[in-house]
Amino acid sequence: MNQFSGKMKVSDFDLKYTVESAQPLTFLAEILNDGRHVGYVSDSSHINVKQEGELLRYGSVPNLSAAKLKREIERRFALREDMQKIYESIATDKFIADSIEKYPGMRVTENDPWETTVCFVISQFNNVKRIRLIIRKLIETYGEENNVEVGGKNFAIKSFPTPEVLAQQSVKGLMKCGTGFRGKYIKGVAEACSDSFDLYRLYNKKYHIAKEELMTLPGIGDKVADCILLMGYKKPEAFPVDTWIKRIVERVYFNGRKQSIKSIHRFADERWPGNQGIAQQYIFWAGRSLKIK
Repeated sequence: MNQFSGKMKVSDFDLKYTVESAQPLTFLAEILNDGRHVGYVSDSSHINVKQEGELLRYGSVPNLSAAKLKREIERRFALREDMQKIYESIATDKFIADSIEKYPGMRVTENDPWETTVCFVISQFNNVKRIRLIIRKLIETYGEENNVEVGGKNFAIKSFPTPEVLAQQSVKGLMKCGTGFRGKYIKGVAEACSDSFDLYRLYNKKYHIAKEELMTLPGIGDKVADCILLMGYKKPEAFPVDTWIKRIVERVYFNGRKQSIKSIHRFADERWPGNQGIAQQYIFWAGRSLKIK
């Protein structure tokens, strides 16, 4: 399964930092010891990506066309973005500039809106390792199986479960996949999305309108909605604020003074217009070096 049929040269990109930044949660995160290899499922294909310096190797099982696979890799990892230009716009202070220098090439990935919605509903009061285990279990339990033959061997590839499939499951059944209290939210969102709520029409909505609509769904609050908009719809003005980000921003930019989530959003809008979400990712990483309780 670890075949690499295509390759491309990349710059300002680091697969390890991108995957470990906790935002491409639909990836299966099959990271090798060198931290440069990841696998994920897309359109009933298992896609492998491996980085060797500035060379990115990739392949899929079953094989996608060369053009389609290349487009998928470029889209998923935002490889067409001019990171130097983005860095210039967000490096407004030493804190972020140091983070960029320490973690160069970390990108904000673009994922399927439905997958992203489920992943960030699961993310509430959770950690990355456990989230990925839950996602893998949901795929293994409810994903549609696609059997393919590669090199005389048969492989069963399972796709991400659809809203229709998850809507039919019981909350107890979803909880068996490790979802915990989030099971009722997953079912509720799946029921809405398999009925009248069309996630994909939000692509064409302005950020604030799309956010308001997402927050009408079960289990989706301010922070989760922003995560979905940033990584599912590639709306970079989204600035997810959880307790951790709130504390970092207060410590670094407000001398420890408490701020409301609304004021933090306003601050981000004024300081990093157009790239708030990318700034947030680097703030998140840089914040790990701070001793914040």
